[in-house]
Amino acid sequence: MIHDLRRAPRQPVRETMTVTDAMTDVPMGQVGNLSETGMLLIAHVPVGENVLYQLQFPVSGIHGSETIDVGAQVLWHGMANTPGRVWAGLRFLTVSEAHLQALRAWIARAATQPR
Repeated sequence: MIHDLRRAPRQPVRETMTVTDAMTDVPMGQVGNLSETGMLLIAHVPVGENVLYQLQFPVSGIHGSETIDVGAQVLWHGMANTPGRVWAGLRFLTVSEAHLQALRAWIARAATQPR
């Protein structure tokens, strides 16, 4: 049995959430799963372990979509099953209180949806 030791539960993402490097405005990939403390990034660009990024991605809310800004650290990465794709585990280092509340609201809604 595999035990998830994360502090915050991750929710699978069923919608398209494109992750963009906020410093270069270049799309990096898609969110695979999301919590208030991190994400699985399915990247189509190379990522390195322990690299720091300023990222943006949208979350849907009851009043439309909101762009979330985070500072994130790559904790691990590896080749995905799809050629040219990389999986990367990211930990959020900085996120504003307003964006944290938007993340929590999205996670709460996602947790109630059937898998």
